[in-house]
Amino acid sequence: MTDDLIERARAALDAAYVPYSEYTVGAALRTADGTVFTGCNIENANFSNSLHAEEVAIAEAVKRGHRTFDRLAVTSGARDGITPCGMCRQTLAEFCDDDLPIVCDEGDETTEYTLGELLPNTMGPETLDAARRTDE
Repeated sequence: MTDDLIERARAALDAAYVPYSEYTVGAALRTADGTVFTGCNIENANFSNSLHAEEVAIAEAVKRGHRTFDRLAVTSGARDGITPCGMCRQTLAEFCDDDLPIVCDEGDETTEYTLGELLPNTMGPETLDAARRTDE
């Protein structure tokens, strides 16, 4: 069974620009007020400038003034249970608590993780605060 957020992530796959890997990724991020922002991966020939679906969704949400999120769904065209990469996990950690549910699409089923499970002991603002105190 799939939920609405997975369906929204799947719909985002259609907009993916992936001429190099041909591996489409879609994400749907729900804000605390229920607004959903979607994103897809956008590749670049040098790969390092490529945008990931999760960061596209986060950027759109933040651009529109949202800073609190309560659920993320991620899918790929392969329905292989993809999870956000380390870079996207760190970006999520900037705005979300460790208990953010992340739902990963496996086709007929989903697997759910928390952000804290996928990125334990993250670097956050408190890490930088501690470093500043040590430097004083």
